[in-house]
Amino acid sequence: MPIDPYILLLLGTVGLAALLPARGTGADVASGASTAAIAFLFFLYGARLSTREALDGLRHWRLHVTVLACTFVVFPLLGLASRGLVPVFLTDPLYQGLLFLTLVPSTIQSSIAFTSIARGNVPAAICAGSFSSLVGIVVTPLLAAALLGSGGGGFSADSVLKIVLQLLVPFVAGQVLRRWIGGFVARHKRVLGLVDRGSILLVVYTAFSEGMVQGVWHQVSPVRLAGLLAVEAVLLAVMLLLTWYGAKALRFGREDRIAIQFAGSKKSLAAGLPMASVLFGAQALLAVLPLMLFHQMQLMVCAVIAKRRSHDPEAVASEEPGEPGEPGEPGESGESGRSEKPAAPARTGVGTGNR
Repeated sequence: MPIDPYILLLLGTVGLAALLPARGTGADVASGASTAAIAFLFFLYGARLSTREALDGLRHWRLHVTVLACTFVVFPLLGLASRGLVPVFLTDPLYQGLLFLTLVPSTIQSSIAFTSIARGNVPAAICAGSFSSLVGIVVTPLLAAALLGSGGGGFSADSVLKIVLQLLVPFVAGQVLRRWIGGFVARHKRVLGLVDRGSILLVVYTAFSEGMVQGVWHQVSPVRLAGLLAVEAVLLAVMLLLTWYGAKALRFGREDRIAIQFAGSKKSLAAGLPMASVLFGAQALLAVLPLMLFHQMQLMVCAVIAKRRSHDPEAVASEEPGEPGEPGEPGESGESGRSEKPAAPARTGVGTGNR
């Protein structure tokens, strides 16, 4: 049952913000630095993501449409349905955070890792995660505008402008400049990964500091926190079941079902945290709390599922004796429900927090 070390860093940052929140001039400096960090973070996302390689997987379009539908249709519908849990299990601010959680894109790194462990269609998982991140840059703010409205921490036309300037413009700039800086970004992936982590930690510190100064944290009691965890556990279980059995009903092969389950049931911490900071302001503390909890929960549960899937008799039988191929390398396509194997692009990601 893995505990993501980055979650421990995030919790430490939350603790620091609780004990020493930024105030006055310090808050202004932290806010400016956070704004710059978010813009740079999405610039790096754009510079890393190879659109051409992602488009190479379009021939497996049914799988990618299924993952996108899970991420941006089924998840939000379940989020809207959870409105009925207010005020018994959730407060209204926690519900807004839970609904926002259902709107953010899927992960890349953890989807690939778990798909590989479970011997699924790894190239499809790479493409599906890339498509989800790319679509989420535009779709997540639009869904937030439509579903959260003025109740989502003051979401307004000004928030839309902030999204465009802080997220979309830097991302597009990274894509445009990728032709010239892509090699540099690839060579310094480790160092830039630390920049990713540091940027997100700064965003979390700034958001939680503002929330502490505004007294937002007092709105969450241990009972409400337990209720939130229970709701998220049910949400994750429902999505894991829907993605697995729904993909089976759509006649996907085993390798594809694994990729759909892991890519379609996850939410990206790295993409969600900066967006929440832009959209929710002082209320970002309660907006990102459900996402942080869900992120750790999905890692722990999916690690167990992936390990069990790797020992499925069907998975073991599909391995050709004597072949040294990677576990998780998908089979060739066929009419009998076997996976279609798209071109395998390079493994790209959108930040360590996205695992």
